[in-house]
Amino acid sequence: MTVKVPQRQIGAHGPEASVLSLGSWHTYDRMDFGAAVELLRHAVEIGVNLFDVGVYGLPGQRPVFTDVLFSAMVRAAGLVREDYLLSVKLWLDDHPGRPLREQLERALLRAGTDHADLAVVGDVHREDLDLRRLARELAALEAEGLLGCWGVNNWSATSILTIRNHARDLGSPGPQLAQLKYNPCRRSIPEGVPFSEVFDAGVSLQASDVLEGGLLAGRETPARPVFPDPGGVRERAATAAAGLAEVAAGLEATPAQVCVAFCLTHPAVASVLFGVTSRAQLADNAGALALLDRVGPARLRELAAPFWADADTVDPEGP
Repeated sequence: MTVKVPQRQIGAHGPEASVLSLGSWHTYDRMDFGAAVELLRHAVEIGVNLFDVGVYGLPGQRPVFTDVLFSAMVRAAGLVREDYLLSVKLWLDDHPGRPLREQLERALLRAGTDHADLAVVGDVHREDLDLRRLARELAALEAEGLLGCWGVNNWSATSILTIRNHARDLGSPGPQLAQLKYNPCRRSIPEGVPFSEVFDAGVSLQASDVLEGGLLAGRETPARPVFPDPGGVRERAATAAAGLAEVAAGLEATPAQVCVAFCLTHPAVASVLFGVTSRAQLADNAGALALLDRVGPARLRELAAPFWADADTVDPEGP
């Protein structure tokens, strides 16, 4: 029986998106092109329609082409623009030196399209960021049709609510999505009291880093760079992998399925984001949907409880 991935609305004003979404990171840079096209085509066939093709290139490093490859994959797969939702990343490290408009127009050129359905604004590493100015830029991009809606990546709850108020003053609905690290080991921020206010305001959660760079799926050596380690819990997460594998075996599932299904138990989750490099890997992760139906949210959360590694180690308010 073919899995059909259901959809949930992003925020109160965003589009209907698949509860499973594919993130590129540098995935497509590392794949055979034909296999990548087949993966994309199959993802759309089973109902995946949200693709994060944010580029994680750094000055001084070799260029990356994952978004350019994605645009070629779309054409090769015979997809039309209405078949998928495009999510791009916008960065703030040198803002306003690189205006959001300039970044978005460049991203659209590389992706071969005239609009993004979603933009995720990157991490805030500065205290001097002008959130009112940022809200004004994003509202203008929405008004011009270059951007359907936007969200933020690993912001604090206070910053999200602050920029939401600025955006609403400008006639924009504001952020519709908070992309946060979330898995059975990293729970304190998405499940903390500060973010409950964010979610109550109509902002959805997109779970990212759900396998802790592959560690929770039993991969001791990640195949790609792994994100920073808030709370310093990665070693404990690596240790938890063996326990999660035992839980998965007892459920006749895989560790990846347990992690993805766990994320889907959060009531604010609109989509769970992961990268896969094969059709088999996608099918395995999609099996989390059947696992959730079979076991139920309460039981999954009970089984995952012993592996919560960042309890009392990070501020639930977020970065």
